[in-house]
Amino acid sequence: MEEILTLAGNNLLSPIILSFALGVAASLARSDLSVPEAAAKALSIYLLFAIGFKGGVSVAAHGIDIKLGLSLLAGVILSAVLPLVAFALLNVITGLSRLDAAAVAAHYGSISIVTFVAATSVLESSGIASEGYMVAVAAAMEAPAILSALWLISRGGDGRRMDSDLWREILLNGSIVLLVGSFLIGWITGEEGLEEISSFIVAPFKGVLCLFLLDMGLVAGRGLRNGGGVLRPGVLAFGVLMPLIGSAFGLGTGLLLGLSPGGVVLMMVLSASASYIAVPAAMRVALPEANPSIYLTLSLGVTFPFNLTLGIPLYVAVATALTGG
Repeated sequence: MEEILTLAGNNLLSPIILSFALGVAASLARSDLSVPEAAAKALSIYLLFAIGFKGGVSVAAHGIDIKLGLSLLAGVILSAVLPLVAFALLNVITGLSRLDAAAVAAHYGSISIVTFVAATSVLESSGIASEGYMVAVAAAMEAPAILSALWLISRGGDGRRMDSDLWREILLNGSIVLLVGSFLIGWITGEEGLEEISSFIVAPFKGVLCLFLLDMGLVAGRGLRNGGGVLRPGVLAFGVLMPLIGSAFGLGTGLLLGLSPGGVVLMMVLSASASYIAVPAAMRVALPEANPSIYLTLSLGVTFPFNLTLGIPLYVAVATALTGG
């Protein structure tokens, strides 16, 4: 317990987390501080490209093997199964409609790439190695959760047709395209490619992440400020309980796959996080009647801050204790 508290304290005092806290505080205080939309988009493009590229370089150095294939398969299965678990939990502790519960559940089967990036930064700062191909697992876990949500709705007699617009929204979502594309570029060019642009994607990375999380804090603060009507006790409890449940699934999966301590942490983080980019975009097409104030406030205003401040240190402590890392 002492180790978890120490890790949490160190994480809370890092520039990354403090930047997020500044954004939340400024938003709750109704400051006029803001990050221009174009700048926020540029920051997200940079982060996705950098993490994808570095992941591809790591795979090039590591090579294709059975563990990579099994990790990708495990990620897809987790992304499909976790929404079913989330949906069952929502039915037990909240009064959400089937439609809203399915939409929320989809977010908790998919992943938050920024939480993933923050976790990789924590691992690097702590000197804990991880498999570079975990970024490919992250990309694989974006879409299956959406299909599970549609299946849940169809079980209630409200079938949703997987038309071309929805498939396009899922497969060509900008974050997925950029993450997968930069991963392939890094894989193709390898260490030589990384050396060519290291001054662009290595040194500035954490500074850019601080600015991006400042903006995320502003967005999360607005959600908390305006979401009082939807954040009932059961809904709030779900936003904290589901990451813990998801991380347990990720822990078991990482241990079964024989991942490194850092790899187990990242599998836990991916399973514990909630999407706020790819899935909301798909839900607008697939389930337009669902209430976005519920699923966005939960994923970005509750689960995201929980994972950044307390979740990641907890996952690191548990994974390192069980793997001997």
